[in-house]
Formats: sequence, C-alpha cells, structure tokens
Amino acid sequence: MGASLSNLTEGSGASGGPGLGDIPESCVACVFMHLTPPEICNLARLNRAFRGAASSDYVWESKLPPNYPLLRSILLPSSSSANNSPLSKKSVFALLSRPLPLDDGTKEVWLNRVTGGLCMSISAKAMTITGIEDRRYWTWIPTEESRFHVVAFLQQIWWFEVDGLVRFPFPAGVYSLSFRLHLGKFSKRLGRRICTYEHTHGWDLKPVRFELSTSDGQQASRECCLDDPENDDTYGSSRRGCWIDYLVGEFIVSNSDEMTEVRFSMKQIDCTHSKGGLCVDSVNIIPSELREKRK
Repeated sequence: MGASLSNLTEGSGASGGPGLGDIPESCVACVFMHLTPPEICNLARLNRAFRGAASSDYVWESKLPPNYPLLRSILLPSSSSANNSPLSKKSVFALLSRPLPLDDGTKEVWLNRVTGGLCMSISAKAMTITGIEDRRYWTWIPTEESRFHVVAFLQQIWWFEVDGLVRFPFPAGVYSLSFRLHLGKFSKRLGRRICTYEHTHGWDLKPVRFELSTSDGQQASRECCLDDPENDDTYGSSRRGCWIDYLVGEFIVSNSDEMTEVRFSMKQIDCTHSKGGLCVDSVNIIPSELREKRK
C-alpha cells in the first residue's frame, strides 16, 4: 500500500494510470490560489509539482496585501535595499507574517498567517495617559503577559484619560479596534499567577467612554462599565483577573496607498469619584473578519 501511495503522489498510479505527480504545475498553482498559506505548505510535501507550485511567486503574490511593496519598505527597509538580491514572494510573506517592531518597538505589525490580513498592536507606551509621570497614580509593571513586556497599572486617579494616534498605510478592508484591559493587579508567586484587587474600585459607578475617529471622517464610540456584573460572561464568571478586549468600533480603509490616520481614546472623567486597579496593555487593530472568527 505504501508503494502504491508513493506512485500516486510522484507519478503514474499503481495501475499505470496518471497520478498526482502528472498534474501540470500550472494547474496545481491555480488550485493553490484558493487555499490558505498553511494548506499550501502542507500540500507542498506531496511531490515535485506541488513543491514547485508552492514556491511560485504567482501563488504567493495573491496571499500578500496589494500594497505589500509599501509595507515592506516601512517594516523591512533593509530587505528592500537595491543592493540586496530580490526575495521570492513566499519569503516576503514569511517575513511579514512575523511580528515586526515599529516606532522604537512601541508598535508591532504582522500579517495573519492564514488570511494574510494586516494586524497591529500598539503598546500603552505609545499612548498619552493622564498622570502617567506621577507614581502616585500610575506604575509600569514588567510582565510576560504582554507582547511588549510591560503594562501600565493605575493605582488611583480622578481624571482617567488615555489617548492614542497611529498613521499607517493599512491595506483596503474593514478593521476592528479594541483596548486590551485587565481589572486587578497580577503577579507570580511560587510559579502561580495571583491577582489582587485592593486598588480596584470605581469602574462600576460610571461607564468608560471609548472612541475612535479616522482622517476621512469616520467615527465610532461606545460606553461600558468595566466592573459591572451585567458584563460578566454567560457562565457568570467575573471579568476581574483576566485580559479582556473591549471593542471600540470599526473603520473602513478604501485606499491602500495612502496613510490612514486613526485616533482612539478611553475616558472616565467624572470627578465625583476616584477609580483604580486597572492594567492597560495595548490597542489592537485587526481585520474584522478575524474578530468574527475568534467568537
């Protein structure tokens, strides 16, 4: 049976008829156009024709965003140099699908390895946070739970405001923007993760307002009480002690060759009460189709 399978994949079948190895490489490439990158890489193991098609620039260019030359010049300037030998489209996809630092490491950009959609994460270090310089209000906590290895922890404040801005040539599509937040202070003790909530207060009294706006006039906003039992999941589990992505809204990019400016903010500026015990990690911008698949 093993010999028959080998004949089928490499060339003529066991009965002398055609096998997978007899399919023209160009036909295999046409099929690969409709598959995901992981599926293509798996099928490349079958035979020479499949391996050849799986390395074709024709195939991999279809997996890259239309403005990939611009993305490459921003994210991989050294590989775009005229002095370097040209990279295959498969190599370009492989490089762009790794998290690439931007703006002194306060942002990371990568292509999703299945869909090729562009994703971005923006560290709290890249945001304007009211009172961040005063250690009575905020501290920076080193942690492996953040891709940036540090999060901002709010001890207590009256005027809570976090603002950010990004300018980037996002490929055309619909994107979702969310804040990654955590109620409570976490740490490790004897190898176990523990959370404390001695500073966590005020988030059940008034909602936080999330907003986003783009350079072409799009706007979105929502309000949410971060510590409201009504926001617990369907099993009644509290949102305290875990990272939550709070969706702000969506925006549409029509032109991939122009810079899209996105402003975002998170505010609770009712000074009738203080609030604290909140970790701010990052803002994530991903294609909306990816967010739907995660649900």
